[in-house]
Amino acid sequence: MGARVVTVGIVILLIIGSAIGGAAAKDRSSEGENGSGIGTVIGATVGAGLAVVGLPVFIGALGFTGAGIAAGSVAAKMMSAAAIANGGGVAAGSTVAVLQSIGAAGLSLGAKVGLTAALGSAGAATGAQLTE
Repeated sequence: MGARVVTVGIVILLIIGSAIGGAAAKDRSSEGENGSGIGTVIGATVGAGLAVVGLPVFIGALGFTGAGIAAGSVAAKMMSAAAIANGGGVAAGSTVAVLQSIGAAGLSLGAKVGLTAALGSAGAATGAQLTE
């Protein structure tokens, strides 16, 4: 269940960010050929921003913090479910363990680069589509 919540959250952030970027580009574009280029740039910027800023904020909002898992949060419920499923402990490398690691230490450089590339590209494609 925890992986579904995180996946849905990431997809929602991507869709909202891309829609905002595309709508902003559509408002600023003229009738000329410049609109698609502006939409692409704005979409890419929004996608990259989501990767670098939005995703860590979202993970923190779930309850994965630098001080540990926040009591009564979605993260606490995920940890409880994982512990019950694993006979009392949370397995290393599980969704809960990885998200807590991100919440405590942030994303690694490789993860930031990968997410920025993926979400930036997806945002650029969506922004270009919305401004056509």
